[in-house]
Amino acid sequence: MISIIIMAFKEPTIGRCIKSIVNQKINENYELVISAPDKETRDIAEKYAKKYRQIKLFKDPGKGKNYAINMLYPSLKGRILVFTDGDVYLSDNSINEILKEFEKKDVSCVTGRPVPQESKKNKYGFWANFLFDSAHLLRKKQREKNGFLETSGYLYSYKNNIISQIPLAIADDLIIPSLFWEKGFKIGYAEKAFVFVKNADNWEDWLKQKIRTTKSHLDLDRYVDVSKIKKTKTFFNEARGIFYLFSYPKSFKEFFWIFQLVFARLYMWFMVLFETRIKHKNYGDGWERVESTKIIA
Repeated sequence: MISIIIMAFKEPTIGRCIKSIVNQKINENYELVISAPDKETRDIAEKYAKKYRQIKLFKDPGKGKNYAINMLYPSLKGRILVFTDGDVYLSDNSINEILKEFEKKDVSCVTGRPVPQESKKNKYGFWANFLFDSAHLLRKKQREKNGFLETSGYLYSYKNNIISQIPLAIADDLIIPSLFWEKGFKIGYAEKAFVFVKNADNWEDWLKQKIRTTKSHLDLDRYVDVSKIKKTKTFFNEARGIFYLFSYPKSFKEFFWIFQLVFARLYMWFMVLFETRIKHKNYGDGWERVESTKIIA
């Protein structure tokens, strides 16, 4: 069997995520574990648990995602663990697409493909589509040359009983594939396993989310030998992607948005370095909502 885990915090639309999983014809038996610290999310999950016997509830103590994952490990029964979030939903057959990757030699960790729910018709939707498409192309390139690739926290999976604890002060979707890579395993990419994500739609939320995400990827060298791992979320990697950056827009308006994105990313990196190097405010595990990424139930 496999274990599918939804990590959630104050997610009024978690039912959409649950239905996108239980409505799939998954090729293996599975348990669906819903982890949440708040009563509102657990109340919704309980309604589904009464209808679907494979659903189990876990009361997250509310100290952060990595903290909850470490607490979950001993109780997860699946040979493969699939993690996703409560504010997204999955495409049909996405779980089976992930399982296919594990049939490949030495693959023990697999990422799905995040897809924005927004169209390119407005600036923040365009930014989301560009950044997700860029990540997709990078993952494809890394997979083709059997290189290291970061997973997406929105949907990723790995074999159970290989790691039993993860550090708290770093993103789970970076440290977990890094630990597997360090042990000699390959990272797979299930590019047809779509996970649909709502993105920030205003400057304040966009900046807050990007700063937090970037800070969560900075201190990998504290935990693994980074000489063996090529990080993808770095300032210099972004700078090298400048040619793709300006080949992406198809209209004058989109070119203008791309120029704005360049300066937005530069400002974001400045704030990350200012907060971490000057103010010494590093990333810490903990639940934090970005309101505009949530759909009102």
